[in-house]
Amino acid sequence: MFSPFHKKKSRPEQQQSREDLDMRRDLDEPQEEVSLNLTPSEVKEEPSSSVLINKGLMDKSSLDLVFAVEQMIKDKQHVEMSHNDLQDRLNHSNGQNDRLNRDLKNLGKVIEEREKSILELERKLADKNLKVDQIMEDFRELQSTMSGQNEELKGVIELERQNYAGLLQKHNEMITDKNKRISELEEKNVRYESELTQMKQKFDALRQEKTHLLNVVNDFTNRLTSPFASNAGTTEESPID
Repeated sequence: MFSPFHKKKSRPEQQQSREDLDMRRDLDEPQEEVSLNLTPSEVKEEPSSSVLINKGLMDKSSLDLVFAVEQMIKDKQHVEMSHNDLQDRLNHSNGQNDRLNRDLKNLGKVIEEREKSILELERKLADKNLKVDQIMEDFRELQSTMSGQNEELKGVIELERQNYAGLLQKHNEMITDKNKRISELEEKNVRYESELTQMKQKFDALRQEKTHLLNVVNDFTNRLTSPFASNAGTTEESPID
């Protein structure tokens, strides 16, 4: 798998790489010739000494070329290590990206649920606002009606207060007249009692006078009748004799 961090090589770099490959082929051919002259056991026993022998058999330009190739190999190894490190970092980043994508997906679900909750709350709030508006409208109508009724009641109360004031004035006048009449009747009563007392005195005097007169009349009657009674008694006694 190629790293996405590698850039596309330019034409001079491609040409330089081709020249390096040609040089490596030229170096590999004498090495192959030397390796063919050696037995397999010698190759296994002295792998590093063969390189030194090959370098000892080379001239200066070949040695420079070998050093250049070795440096290129080291650079390649470094690039491969960097590539592997970057690949590991890329894998780690991909893992983090996957985790973040999962978190983002979960967060999206949470946000969707929250949005649904918010929409539900907005709908409930809209219903509440409609109810509040209706209540406020009813309250304003009731307030207007109550204001009219209050004005009417104020007029009725003022009229009743005036009627009460008139009735209170009439009541006070009636009490005054009643007290006046009571005073007059009390005066008349006192006068009548005085007259009644005088009349009783007169009646007593008349009764006494009448009694006296009756006694006088009875005495006079008795006096008048007593001689006739005595004469009648003597007359009745004489024929019997």
